[in-house]
Amino acid sequence: MRHFTHLDDLGPKGQAALLKLAADFKRNEPGALLKGKVLGMLFFNPSLRTRTSFEVAMLKLGGQAVALEEGSGVWKVETEDGAVMNADKAEHVREAAPVLSRYVDALGVRAFSRGMGQADDDIDGVINAFRRHAKVPMVSLESAREHPCQGLADMLTVQESFGQTQGVKVVLSWAPHVKPLAKAVPNSVLLHAAAAGCDITVAHPPGFELGEAVRAQAQRYAGESGARIRYTHDQREALNGAHVVYAKAWGPEPRASEDSIVSSPALRGWMPTLKHFENCTSEAIFLHCLPVRRNVEISDEVLDSEFSRVIDEAENRLWVQMAALAWLFGKA
Repeated sequence: MRHFTHLDDLGPKGQAALLKLAADFKRNEPGALLKGKVLGMLFFNPSLRTRTSFEVAMLKLGGQAVALEEGSGVWKVETEDGAVMNADKAEHVREAAPVLSRYVDALGVRAFSRGMGQADDDIDGVINAFRRHAKVPMVSLESAREHPCQGLADMLTVQESFGQTQGVKVVLSWAPHVKPLAKAVPNSVLLHAAAAGCDITVAHPPGFELGEAVRAQAQRYAGESGARIRYTHDQREALNGAHVVYAKAWGPEPRASEDSIVSSPALRGWMPTLKHFENCTSEAIFLHCLPVRRNVEISDEVLDSEFSRVIDEAENRLWVQMAALAWLFGKA
């Protein structure tokens, strides 16, 4: 039984195969590959692109998606083993996952970081609990540690823009926000770019390092793909010769107060403006997973510029997810 909850389920070769399949599907829709199949989706957190794109993907493939919102019409779910359930959670994953598995042919779960630190995020407790107890294939709709479908869409966008991913210079730059955000998206940018053979620079202020386990995994992928990875605190130097600028907010470790992130002039200067693109290549593109806080995280002038590919990137969620679903069901 196949799962796609983390990039390790594919590895560099598997990612390359899915990107090729997604590009093929985008050129020529495959039809009702999944006729009669049902994807159940359980959302612990809000969604616009993920929910819509998965519903449309299943529709285009001839199947159907059922979306459930934990705590809103669906019981709150406990995922800790041995929990004394005397609070607000009435359902346990040990029953919820196998019951849902009797109704649907595949199960997707979206559960953000609990905000308890890097070690807790690396455990990825919610999605891994469902994976242990589900009896059908699992797909991540984003978890505490990774957002693998976003990572695939990012690499498909890079591939479309430059004809390849190998050797493309990708700069993952920290950006400011009104609150500390989780690291699932920047983790996936690093991991998927490493698996795709990119030349990656991660630029961030001191104290905002990505986790050791994720960095080690990225280095392992780089050894397979020929990618190069480096880390720096100098954003402007990192952007020299960049093909791809991927800006994303994430919180420090250990977590700091919201004020320390928003009020510091030095940190506010990390918000990308057109000046940040002056030393990039002439064909440079800008990526962001969305949603984005305009003029806090990214300036209007960048999002509305010729550099921006954020809408193309969001569309590509549909095609990579169609490919991932076909793979999960053994149709690819």
